[in-house]
Amino acid sequence: MKGLLEVSWRCKERKLKVFEEVFKGTEGKPHGHVCDVGFIDVIHFAQTEFAEQAGEFYSVKLNKDLNKMKCKKVITSADFNMDLVLNVADYYVLTPYVYPASWPEDGALRQIISLLVLTNLGAAVLYLGLGAISYFFIFDHNLMKHPHFLENQVRREIIYAMTSLPWISIPTVALFFAEVRGYSKLYDNVSDSPLGWPGLFLSMISFLFFTDMCIYWIHRFLHHKLIYKMFHKPHHIWKIPTPFASHAFHPVDGFMQGLPYHIYPFLFPLHKVLYLALYIFVNIWTISIHDGDYRVPNGLTSVINGSAHHTDHHLFFDYNYGQYFTLWDRLGGSYRHPSALMGKGPHDLIRKLQAEGKLGHDGAKAKGQVNGHAQRGVTCKEE
Repeated sequence: MKGLLEVSWRCKERKLKVFEEVFKGTEGKPHGHVCDVGFIDVIHFAQTEFAEQAGEFYSVKLNKDLNKMKCKKVITSADFNMDLVLNVADYYVLTPYVYPASWPEDGALRQIISLLVLTNLGAAVLYLGLGAISYFFIFDHNLMKHPHFLENQVRREIIYAMTSLPWISIPTVALFFAEVRGYSKLYDNVSDSPLGWPGLFLSMISFLFFTDMCIYWIHRFLHHKLIYKMFHKPHHIWKIPTPFASHAFHPVDGFMQGLPYHIYPFLFPLHKVLYLALYIFVNIWTISIHDGDYRVPNGLTSVINGSAHHTDHHLFFDYNYGQYFTLWDRLGGSYRHPSALMGKGPHDLIRKLQAEGKLGHDGAKAKGQVNGHAQRGVTCKEE
């Protein structure tokens, strides 16, 4: 036992007394041990005579009852790091204003509660915020005249999504908790990547292709007749989706299609900031393929799975399962060139019905079209 150290952790106002056991290893380098007990505070510290010699951070767990100390392997800063968002929330809000001092920041119960709150809050802000921006500034409101657009659809989409998100968050938080406890391959610094900056770029590309592949097969599996009505059919109620349909899933459906994003960092190294950026990107993309903006650069029409492709998935059911790319739809024989890009899309139908006098120019739907059930002549595959 080397002695009692007083370490300032995160801010000068909070100081913790830490016992560090340091044993000399080979070649005179110190070998740190972590003391595992019921009451835990993890302290990362450097610039001590021991850390300088070893060239790394050491972590020490404090035992409330020092008589029951048991030593385990050392945990370095690369092994145990608070999730980026949780770290910021702890520092600025949760520790100073929410939790009592007796609740350590790395306590399991506190972390789970915090992750539940942050996950639900973050999901709601991303969904409602990005969805509103897309709905008011990108979504073509003319699509609301379509015979398959439901009565009060936007309101129903939002209610369904906001009801499902808390349930989706429960298993999602279990994965976030595992990440926070250091079981993933997430890392803090670019220097931690064997390939440096090129590795960062490669991990971004591999994340997109890995998740696209997984989501294709999960999505296709959810269309199997034995489980479709239970889990995925609620999302297909919205045949002419708005941006708010993007997260309007059954909880099981929503979690399963989000699972690839969360398992990736358990399988492959990924920078924490990049992981957060990709998570936001995923939400933006999910909203974008439901936004009714069918424009795709000509050179990318056959490669990128955009809103026009995904709208056909909602209308014709068993085509265009992909998330970002058309690769797996082509390999799986489920690719359909977007009808909107061939003059046969939702806008074309609206114009046709208006010209035939079956749909008023003010958006009033023809008599006989009730609650989104199409009148005769409207193309849509029913599941």
